[in-house]
Amino acid sequence: MEEGSIGRIERVDLREVWPREAQDFTRWLGANLDILSEELGITLTDAETEGTAGDFRVDVVAKDDASRTIVIENQLDRSNHDHLGKLLTYFAMMGAEVAIWIVSEARPEHVSAVSWLNENSSADFFLLQVEAVRIGKSSPAPLLRRIVGPGPGTREASGDNRQLSETEQLLKRFWTQLLRRALDRGIRLHAGVSPGPRAYVGTGAGKSGLGVGYVVAREWCQVELYIDRGANQADANKRIFDEFHAARDQIEADFGESLIWERLDDRRACRISYRMDIGGYRAPESRWPEIHDAMIDAMVKFEKALRPHIEELDV
Repeated sequence: MEEGSIGRIERVDLREVWPREAQDFTRWLGANLDILSEELGITLTDAETEGTAGDFRVDVVAKDDASRTIVIENQLDRSNHDHLGKLLTYFAMMGAEVAIWIVSEARPEHVSAVSWLNENSSADFFLLQVEAVRIGKSSPAPLLRRIVGPGPGTREASGDNRQLSETEQLLKRFWTQLLRRALDRGIRLHAGVSPGPRAYVGTGAGKSGLGVGYVVAREWCQVELYIDRGANQADANKRIFDEFHAARDQIEADFGESLIWERLDDRRACRISYRMDIGGYRAPESRWPEIHDAMIDAMVKFEKALRPHIEELDV
């Protein structure tokens, strides 16, 4: 490679990219949570920008794959006490379990404060630095870097220095019973999956980037095919989705009901799902066997309807 063909990274003033923090950066972040998700290793969904917390407005409120409430406070300046106070206020008022503070520069005392919060509470606190960069004449690109966060393994029950939250305990128990019930019925699709304190359990569908899984929320549940071949593969994901969508009539006929088709053009991944409004993990546990049976029945039909089309994919 010739020496002159290698570009150099140039920092771009954040205000050049996002002139207004609330109207520009916050809205951009709400529409591009996958970038933040990749940096944190947490799947963030259901973003609401400028949500209300009493008389205040939270920059972003989201959920993760364990249905935890997450508050995000943005600051395109050096960290200060005012924004830390806002973050803690919103965190308490929203009943959140995860707090994320994004700044252009973190003061040492605020790094220490967020570290202390992680060590002395059952919640997760993240402090990130945001930059904007370009190479040559390219468009500016965001660069998010985690400065402080909970230590590795803090979300797992074994070896943890805290107890699982009530929601996490319910989710883990819900999945334990569902997976056991599926095995008792001789259905081994998810036989190798370990139940965890999250809202999703899944397994590979036989082709790279495809997974079939169960999802549960407080009051509903679903089965889904999730299409995500990883970073920089959005076009491949959309192409795979379009192949399935071209066979939509046949797939739905084989399944026996209409499905939800989400190409998700503003995100990297795609999803095909079947949702059941029959209750979720907050339903009385006496009803869980009924819910589990409905989910297992749907998964068997769903996977069977999709299997021929998965096998035909050239990926």
